[in-house]
Amino acid sequence: MTDKLKIALAQANPKLGDIEGNIALAKEFRSEAEAEGAELVVFPELFICGYPPEDLVLKPSFITACEKAMQDLAELTLDGGPAMLMTGPLSENGKLYNAVCLLEDGKVSATRYKNKLPNYGVFDEVRVFEPGPLPGPIPFKGVRLGVMICEDMWFPDVAECLKETGAEMLIVPNGSPFDHEKGDARLNYAVERVMETELPLVYLNQIGGQDELVFDGGSFVLNGDKSLPVQMPCWKEDLLITEWERGADGWACTTNELKDPGSAMSRIYNVMVLGLRDYVEKNRFPGVVLGLSGGIDSALSAAVAVDALGADRVHCVMMPSRYTSEESLDDARLCAEYLGVKLDTVPIEPAVEAYNGMLGDLFAGTNQDITEENIQSRIRGVTLMALSNKFGKMVLTTGNKSEMSVGYATIYGDMCGGYSVLKDLYKTLCFEASEWRNNNFESHFKGPDGLVMPKNVIVKPPTAELREDQKDEDSLPPYEVLDAILHALVEDEKSYAEIVAEGFDGPTVTRIQNLLYIAEYKRRQAPPGVKISTRNFGRDRRYPITNGFRDNR
Repeated sequence: MTDKLKIALAQANPKLGDIEGNIALAKEFRSEAEAEGAELVVFPELFICGYPPEDLVLKPSFITACEKAMQDLAELTLDGGPAMLMTGPLSENGKLYNAVCLLEDGKVSATRYKNKLPNYGVFDEVRVFEPGPLPGPIPFKGVRLGVMICEDMWFPDVAECLKETGAEMLIVPNGSPFDHEKGDARLNYAVERVMETELPLVYLNQIGGQDELVFDGGSFVLNGDKSLPVQMPCWKEDLLITEWERGADGWACTTNELKDPGSAMSRIYNVMVLGLRDYVEKNRFPGVVLGLSGGIDSALSAAVAVDALGADRVHCVMMPSRYTSEESLDDARLCAEYLGVKLDTVPIEPAVEAYNGMLGDLFAGTNQDITEENIQSRIRGVTLMALSNKFGKMVLTTGNKSEMSVGYATIYGDMCGGYSVLKDLYKTLCFEASEWRNNNFESHFKGPDGLVMPKNVIVKPPTAELREDQKDEDSLPPYEVLDAILHALVEDEKSYAEIVAEGFDGPTVTRIQNLLYIAEYKRRQAPPGVKISTRNFGRDRRYPITNGFRDNR
């Protein structure tokens, strides 16, 4: 029986579906851990295939490849190096499980299955996996490891079962995505399990972006006395060797490594950077192209893109019309100068005149309205897509959650593109994030230290500039009011009566609710974007397009 143990925590960034690449990454982490004397390397949830695999795991050939990879990694442990707690999908008796395996001495020496399958928000594991039985501990070098997978930690019975069957420490591989209102929930649930069992707990989370989800890392260790000896960094891959000793009160981690998780706005900005970076990198785009209007949304999107990819991979385009002000042109130029990006100008007036000529006979006798405004937006979308097709860079859309909520966006126009970093960020938070980035810089950002956008972009009244003297507040309530109502409707699902009781104008609440519902068809056709809140449009909030319900009293 050993009294000391070195456990390596591999806070890794797998690519979903890239089994060979993930196995190569696992070998790299294991080699580094071996060089530092680790005896066991722990990997995040479903590492072999990536998380969340969704319906990919329903493909038999995919499961076969994952299971072969697990066996190949097991054989690797014949070399005398560290064992691995490796994760992946496994089938048994015609059923598919979310599994963790102990790989040692050239074989799979133990297997445990996830017991609690999440079926809410972005999770729908019940569709593809079977729940496993309550697990017992895994013996390793005379230590009984209580291994439970992600959601298993959020409920008491799995940890209780492990304690009652002799576990001496709890190890939790995770695929836990970021949302800015989750706060300390992970740590709080971990503390609850430690208090109930009096056992130390290792919480290992993956890192990286997967479509709309971003995994922020932030892995940690709690000792049995609820102290926090280890807090790993957010937003980056990392390997940490934790040292453990058995004492009179059981096992305890003696490593002291505490990284600052950052402020709330730092986390929001970083999740956009990491989400965009991995979406571009993992889908092998050479970079991004976006319209730079001189407004705050495009300026913030450009700043995130430069911080994620570097200025040389970001192409900005001004597309002025007759309604574009000199102020907007100056702000766009200065923003591009601050960021160091390539900036081209493509005036859209010739295309606008062409459309007027094409449609003139059909539109005869009508007044100009939103139709002509949307034509301008769609011309810009076609222009950006042409540049994307010609040069390969992905179009980055720049709309925010406030606009997407109420349909203040043109389908096939400014909604046109491959990805959106602001999709789940309300307008008021766009202002806050812009202010934060102008005053903060982090070492992993690829953009400049200092100002990344003119201050005028942040303080001037927002406008789409699709007609003379247009301002957003001509059509919408002030964003402070709009965003508060939207948060109540979207994130909190509050009733009309509850929102009005908070002091909001009844007719305004009715109008915003109606706009929210009728814009659902647009959101269904919008590009994916970084999930930031507890309820993003898409994976979290699934409302019908055809919907006659209105809560107006």
